[in-house]
Amino acid sequence: MPGKTSKTSKTSKTGKTSKTGEAAGEIAPDLPDRRVGGTPLWVGAAATAVAGVLVGVCLKAVGTRLPALIPDYSHWSLDYPEPRWLLWWLLGDTTEATLYKSALGGLLMICGAAFAHLGARKGRGRGGRGARGFPLACATGLWPWVAVSAGLGLVLSNLVWGWTLTASGTWQPTFAPFVSVPPAVVVLYGRGWRVAVTGAVLGVALVTPLALLLVNEVCVPWGLSPVVGSVSAMSLGGAVAFALCRVLPWMPDLPAAPAAAPAPEAPAQGAGWVVRRVLADFTEAHFYGNEWAGAGLLLGTVATFLLNPDAAAYGSGLLPHMMAAQILAAVCGVVLWRRRWASAGWYPTFVPIVSVTPATVLTYGGSLASIAAGAVLGALAAPPLAAALARGLPSYIQSMVAYTATMAICTATIVPFLGLFPGF
Repeated sequence: MPGKTSKTSKTSKTGKTSKTGEAAGEIAPDLPDRRVGGTPLWVGAAATAVAGVLVGVCLKAVGTRLPALIPDYSHWSLDYPEPRWLLWWLLGDTTEATLYKSALGGLLMICGAAFAHLGARKGRGRGGRGARGFPLACATGLWPWVAVSAGLGLVLSNLVWGWTLTASGTWQPTFAPFVSVPPAVVVLYGRGWRVAVTGAVLGVALVTPLALLLVNEVCVPWGLSPVVGSVSAMSLGGAVAFALCRVLPWMPDLPAAPAAAPAPEAPAQGAGWVVRRVLADFTEAHFYGNEWAGAGLLLGTVATFLLNPDAAAYGSGLLPHMMAAQILAAVCGVVLWRRRWASAGWYPTFVPIVSVTPATVLTYGGSLASIAAGAVLGALAAPPLAAALARGLPSYIQSMVAYTATMAICTATIVPFLGLFPGF
């Protein structure tokens, strides 16, 4: 996420905010047109939206005609304890934030992030261009440690809590630490094994059991989307985890807030920027926020669908509908909040993509109304609420807590509300 940890005073995913610029809710009135977009931005947005719809239509059209070349989703659940399928499940867990459950998508996403990280280390590209793309891991340079902590948290979560999957025979939120406390602790406290392992253990000890409790005892009985329980656990568990990190004797002190400096020049919002930004938003929840990682995620997930339409998206067959809605939500978010992007350097337009938008599609069976409403309402409501909640956090709590709280609020309100209207 560009600009989130640079020496600026803008809102950042590190939880540090200032009283100026976007953090104070201001929009610069005199931003040059080349920064806040113009005809190229609208052309790029329209082309990306059309491409997303076409991808969905084409995948839906060919899905019923394809032979099954890999096992479907239900086979994963049945064979979960077997080592080969456990690895397949773990890789699939890396894409749970987008509700894809695609092992190939997870593998290519990680490969894309590694490619971008190597490109950044070698100094190729400038201003978010070139081999590296948008900066990984909140522009901290800590992506390897983010990957280690998140990966360790994911493995431990499945080893400690995987019995719930085999005992119940239904999906369980074992993925929760991968996109919550472990990477957030690394982004906030920095590199090192003490930080990475502490984040992983706290994620497994706090987030996963909370997610299991909320999903099974609240969401299922009350008819709420499981997304609500998972992200609520990330927010609540994250708040507790960061409070504990302040008193754990082996944890380093929080880095001092950097001195304020002039904000870096925001890239021109042309057609290419829109496409890259949409792709990057698909991996912001993973603390990647990079277009190479996003492209890998989408390509791998599409390939999974083509190999067996019942393998991705929990065997629902709704991957085309979800992907079209998420791309539309990303385009709407980038266009609607383009001035925030220009003034702050970053804005949480990714929030609906991993919460209310796909949850709406899954809840209402992929109807056209669910795709449009989930995308537009999510893009309208979620980013400003997420930014507002993040501004209210103390400096020792990473902004992930605010963003996941927003996901829970929007999903728990918008999805049931839509059920009051015809067509849902």
